[in-house]
Amino acid sequence: MKADYLSITEQALSDFLPNKNCREKMLIESMQYSLEAGGKRVRPRLVYEFSSLCGGNTESAVPFACAVEMIHTYSLIHDDLPCMDNDDLRRGKPSNHKVYGEDIALLAGDALLTLAFETITSDKAVALSSESACRKGANTLAKYAGALGMVGGQVIDLISENTNAPIEVLREMDYKKTACLIKAACELGCISAGADDDLINAASEFGECIGIAFQIKDDILDVVSSDEELGKPVGSDKENSKSTYVSLLGIDKCTEFVNELTEKAINSLSAFDRDTTELKDFAMQLAYRKK
Repeated sequence: MKADYLSITEQALSDFLPNKNCREKMLIESMQYSLEAGGKRVRPRLVYEFSSLCGGNTESAVPFACAVEMIHTYSLIHDDLPCMDNDDLRRGKPSNHKVYGEDIALLAGDALLTLAFETITSDKAVALSSESACRKGANTLAKYAGALGMVGGQVIDLISENTNAPIEVLREMDYKKTACLIKAACELGCISAGADDDLINAASEFGECIGIAFQIKDDILDVVSSDEELGKPVGSDKENSKSTYVSLLGIDKCTEFVNELTEKAINSLSAFDRDTTELKDFAMQLAYRKK
């Protein structure tokens, strides 16, 4: 991510958090702990990149970028809980529930979810973009994050444990669990800039392709990486008896799929009449990342 995008996002995420001078201080500290834990900031970057491609400006895209990152962060907090994946590490640090307890971690995730929609529909967001863009953005984010999007993907993941789920179930799960929120980020960038449906659809295709490729790559890294490299426990998929692309198809075929999806994503960028080098490089970086 460009340095200015990263610093702007980090500062804005901090600014959007509630003031800690209250009885709920521990809750807000828990939210802040995960929100400021770093990470690749893939989704905010996509918001900014597509906003720029559609003639938008960074300032108007900030609430959209922060909202999608809040949704992503809440999902990670919940994903690590004992009732889900039961992971003790996240981004090289103890998971939220290991620091604040399961009860506060659960509520911190809930609070980040609601803060996302407060952020994208705030007076500031409307003033920087437009009321129609914020409404459309909130609707898009809700659709991709909800029961038939990211949350639905998590459910498919849970009910597929110990079932030897077939590849079509895995594909739907990965689309909803991972690709939907990445797809949302791409669309949000266009929406924040007031782009037309053709550009939003092209961005959507890019997001879907790199999102599925991203998850397949995660499955590969869960097998070939180490705890230190990945910043979280490896081998958790096997321990939890989860079907993955690797368990069904093997690493070589998975690598081939990642390459095919990355190429398709890059081809979708031809709809834009601006320089797409940054996004092409970004897609390649995700495909060949080591962590």
